[in-house]
Formats: sequence, C-alpha cells, structure tokens
Amino acid sequence: MPAPKGISRTFLRRFIVYELQVQECGGLPRHVANAVTRPANDPKPKIPTPALKSGGRLLREWNGVTHVVDVTDGGFVWKGQTWRSLSVIAREITGAQWSGPRFFGLNGKARS
Repeated sequence: MPAPKGISRTFLRRFIVYELQVQECGGLPRHVANAVTRPANDPKPKIPTPALKSGGRLLREWNGVTHVVDVTDGGFVWKGQTWRSLSVIAREITGAQWSGPRFFGLNGKARS
C-alpha cells in the first residue's frame, strides 16, 4: 500500500526503522499493544488506589523528623492546620515540588 500523501521522507524512514526494530525484538509488550488497539472512546482500565478514609493517619519521616498527617472529611490536618492537598503539605515539608500521595507512599515509592 502506498504511503499517505503529505508524510515526509524522514518520518517514513523513522517509521520503517521502528517497525523493523519491533519485529526483530518480538513485537510490542502486551500492555502497549493493548493500549494501542483499544478504541479511542474506551476509557482506560481503572487501577485501584488506596482510599483515604476520615480518621486515617499518614506518617512520613523526612530529615530525621516524623511528620504525622491526619485524614479528615475536610482535608488533612498537619501541625494543627487543615490543608486541602497532600502535595502542599509535602512541599511545605521538603521545600520542593512533590506529589503528595507519592511522598506519603500512597502510589509508588517515595525517595528521600
């Protein structure tokens, strides 16, 4: 089948080389192939994440200090103040931009 009009030679070369590499290495990983073949209007599969329930407590040690965050219906309580976001608390603790759930170990390994 001829190549679609309007595609540059450089792009076609890269595409062909990529296809050859995929065939040589045994194809795409299963999760990538599934994502590519899934219809565009089909939502991504839901990945279960830990639910934060009111009354829960998050602990994180940072630079020798243990930080305790209590989960409430209105947000999170840290150092006597109520916060709406774990990410803001993580930024206050570290002084750097962090994903709050990741910092507190809710969705991946947090590294200090």
